[in-house]
Amino acid sequence: MASVFDELKRTALEMAWPTRCIGCDKTGPLLCSSCEKSLSWILQRWACPVCGAPYGWLTCTECRNDWELRSCVSAFIFDGPAARLVSVYKDENERRLAGVLAASIACALDESSSWQTATKPARGCTPAEAREIKHLRTRHRGEGRFSENNLDALCFIPATQEAYLRRGFDHMEDVARKLGALLGLPVVDALMRGTAQDQRALNRAERIENTRGTFRVVEEVRGAHILLVDDVITTGASVREATRALLERGACSVSGASVCRTW
Repeated sequence: MASVFDELKRTALEMAWPTRCIGCDKTGPLLCSSCEKSLSWILQRWACPVCGAPYGWLTCTECRNDWELRSCVSAFIFDGPAARLVSVYKDENERRLAGVLAASIACALDESSSWQTATKPARGCTPAEAREIKHLRTRHRGEGRFSENNLDALCFIPATQEAYLRRGFDHMEDVARKLGALLGLPVVDALMRGTAQDQRALNRAERIENTRGTFRVVEEVRGAHILLVDDVITTGASVREATRALLERGACSVSGASVCRTW
């Protein structure tokens, strides 16, 4: 009976406030076919295998090959309809988009499985950091950037308390649970986030400082191979800090994935 009333409620709401495309505002689906075609998909063949930046496969301008992640994959360049997908979902409470974002990440991961993890050494690091990165590269040499068979669980970058109170939900938890269902992976709410400013208003150096020491691991992750998901990767400050926290608590490896990558 409850499902009948839910359906009646959805029908009434649709009649009163018809769904509009988040890209062009036309009445119809959440993302019309025209705006869907204009999404800036990242070609994983040419993406940086370390940070996921578009066209960074040969020489990446966005990282120094020094990220602690096993690999990092993003679905879209953060512009146009792709940027609207994220902002409307997060800030306008359009929670029906969670499935769309999850499916987008799943498609990018599937494409990235055909391409290998990074092999190039880190640049501009201390000798100790360079050795650690070399060990990471050697351990995963020849592997695909994504394989669900090499993963034990999925976790997500949690919202700050301020963002959660403002929105009323943790946006990446919803996406992670839908992505976990698509990939057949359990979702572990492993990370707790301390107080931090909204990253969108900060430059690269400020983002790094803003996220330093803000993540705490609250679930057992020792020995696990984890897929860590976020909405937008800009400098990588949040995803790298969360990865460090997971590795320090004994995780074997952390692979990253996001809806969008700035470029």
